[in-house]
Amino acid sequence: MSLGQRVSSDHQLARLLQIGVVLEELVESRAAHHLESLSPDERAAIDEEVRELLEEAAEESADHRERLEALVDDLDAETVPYEEINQLVDAQYGPPADTDGVLYDQLASEETAYKFYDDLIEAIEASDAEFAIDRDRLLETLTEIREEERDGVEDVTDIMERRA
Repeated sequence: MSLGQRVSSDHQLARLLQIGVVLEELVESRAAHHLESLSPDERAAIDEEVRELLEEAAEESADHRERLEALVDDLDAETVPYEEINQLVDAQYGPPADTDGVLYDQLASEETAYKFYDDLIEAIEASDAEFAIDRDRLLETLTEIREEERDGVEDVTDIMERRA
């Protein structure tokens, strides 16, 4: 996703942050569903490294979602509740067929999130608009989240390379 423009208003910023919330809800839900969708035997067959990766991804996405929601709240906007996104994930996505599918799915999620935050930061930095929330706090929060997403990409890639 490329924003391709500056963020010029609180309304536009709130909408973009809400997209980030939904993105994090999707990542959180998908990571949790990967584990929950497996039978007990399949779950036992997944090695500890992949299980930890998925659990950490779900926890990290929940943390990112809460941090983004705090920014959205400061802009007096609302977000889509996690439960609604989780229901959509239940209805729309089936579990990947194997561990490789789980890892590829997780990699795509991490990369998408990283790119979104990278573009959002760039669009905010290119803007001279005044926002209702502190610009430094906004950029610091988004930069921290982007870096954690970058680390997630590297973690998944490392596991995939060791398995190749």
